[in-house]
Amino acid sequence: MTDKTPSAQETPAAPEPADAQEPADAQEPADLREPADVREPAESPDGRPTVEVSPAVHKRLTTGLGGFAMAMAACLLLVLAIYIVSPRGGDKEVLPTVDYSSQLWALRNDAPYTVYAPVGLPSGWRPNSSRLHGLDSGGKEPVAWHLGFVTPSDEYAALEQSNEKADRYVPRMTNSSKPIGTQQVGGVTWTKYHRKDKKANSLARTLPDGVSIVVTGTASYEELAVLAASLKPQSKDGATLPAPTPAS
Repeated sequence: MTDKTPSAQETPAAPEPADAQEPADAQEPADLREPADVREPAESPDGRPTVEVSPAVHKRLTTGLGGFAMAMAACLLLVLAIYIVSPRGGDKEVLPTVDYSSQLWALRNDAPYTVYAPVGLPSGWRPNSSRLHGLDSGGKEPVAWHLGFVTPSDEYAALEQSNEKADRYVPRMTNSSKPIGTQQVGGVTWTKYHRKDKKANSLARTLPDGVSIVVTGTASYEELAVLAASLKPQSKDGATLPAPTPAS
């Protein structure tokens, strides 16, 4: 009798599921995984998508800008402090004070004429410039001395004197060739000049030896008269000499 029951060896094996062939612990490649610090986009109240980040990422994104802002604020505070403590005089220029004693000494000893210098000027007169010309020329050039002052009223006044010919020197120093009158200063007659466009007032006189003396500047005639009255002839040893008789 024939047994028609199939044997166990002939029984066909059941096919394995397709996904059973992959390892159970298979993972996505690292570059395809979502970063742990970034979460899924969410909707903002106005409907625009927003990305939430972890506190660590937020700190990295904001710390640099905050540090820069704090450094800039510190620099601005430092500049402000320096500005506050620094002395300021507005737009007013402060001119230096000069010591003209060495130039006066040279003139007393080497000038070919008797030099006149201020003696006993009131307080508030401040010398701010002194220049010599021609003293080292050996007599080939006229010798001239400029001595500038800031006056008590904060104007400018200068003493100019030279043995250059008066008809050239005086018009150049006064910025004018047309006298406008005369003014008595200590019993001496000075010729007045005025240059309107330069705001220059001047008093001038020529001594008997041909030396011209001019006081000029933006100072008033009253202040120029104070400077003119202080001018005294100087000897080589620094003593004040008696004034010569004025020329007619």
